[in-house]
Order: sequence, then C-alpha cells, then structure tokens
Amino acid sequence: MSGPARVSDGDTFNLTGIVVRLYGIDAPELKQTCTRGDGPWACGQEAADKLAAIVEGQSVRCEQRDIDDYGRTVAMCQVGIIDLSAAVVDAGLAVALPKFTAAYVPNEARARERRLGLWGGEFQMPAEYRAINPAPRQPPARVSEDPRPATLPPASSLYFRDCREAWAAGAAPIYRGQPGYRSEMDGDGDGIACEPYRPR
Repeated sequence: MSGPARVSDGDTFNLTGIVVRLYGIDAPELKQTCTRGDGPWACGQEAADKLAAIVEGQSVRCEQRDIDDYGRTVAMCQVGIIDLSAAVVDAGLAVALPKFTAAYVPNEARARERRLGLWGGEFQMPAEYRAINPAPRQPPARVSEDPRPATLPPASSLYFRDCREAWAAGAAPIYRGQPGYRSEMDGDGDGIACEPYRPR
C-alpha cells in the first residue's frame, strides 16, 4: 500500500482510506498527557505531531503484517528510507513492543539512555492508559462461512482494495488460488489473506 497519509495519533494514520497502525510500537494516545519537569506535557499530541511532520507531503509505503482487534491494518511503513516506527521510537515518543518484534528494542534503549521524549519524565504505558480510558469499538465485520458467495462478481474481475472490503463482500478469508487473493493482503504469508485476528 502506498500514498499520502493523514495522521490520527503517534502510531496510527489513514492511508488512502485504510486505517494503518504502525507495527511493533505503541505511542501515547492523542489525548494522553505525561509529566515532564514540574508539570503536565501533551505527549500524545507531540507524538502525533512528530509522525505528521515526517509524512507531510510524502508518499508513505506500507507492508501489512497483521490486522488488530480494532480491524486496523498493522504494517511496517516507510517514507523513503525512513522506517516510521523506528523514527517515532528514536524520538522517545513511543515504546517498542518486543512481543511482536525485537526490531525496535535497541531504538528504545538509545532513547531511554538519552532521556528523550517520554523517558525524560514520567508516563503511563499507552496500553495501561487505554485500559483505563477505553475507546468505543466498532462492531466487527460479519464474515461469511462461504468464501465464495453467489453475489460475488466473476473471478476474472474480483478485486478487493483491502481486507475490510473483502470482509464486507463476505469473501474473507481468501485462500491462495481463490478469486480475490493477493499476497499484499496475506500479512504472514501463510496462504490465507484477511484471516481473522488472533491475539498473541
């Protein structure tokens, strides 16, 4: 996936109609505040501003890795040679998520050592903040048991822009070789595109 991005918070943006969550990191929520010095600090807004500054006017390229339980595409994304997840963690404005990938653990260690961003004061882990301040969840898309319902167009013209569209059409999950399957939608490369999210 590629195109212009509109940032929602420090690790989430809209990419040509697809909501993308950056892989391997967790940034403060937009309204989250932290403490620095003797007072509060809008760390969530600063994380969003950092990401927005990197993507502004640029084409963002993403490779899907997963789908989270909010239905968002989880992806590794770049602007040129800049890894967006690494850039936000390097600034001290997001934490690494080693349970998904160890790729950004060294970046976090360097930011922590230099006391950048979050590490220069006190903050609540974004996951803990979300647990206390839950966002309303959208109902999950209904998935048909029949991967090829009669209402789908002929195989030669079957194309889904993303998994959300495939779910809405009742076609997901899509197996390799079936109409509508594209490797870009198969984040883990197991031959099943748009499979239901499985918590790790």
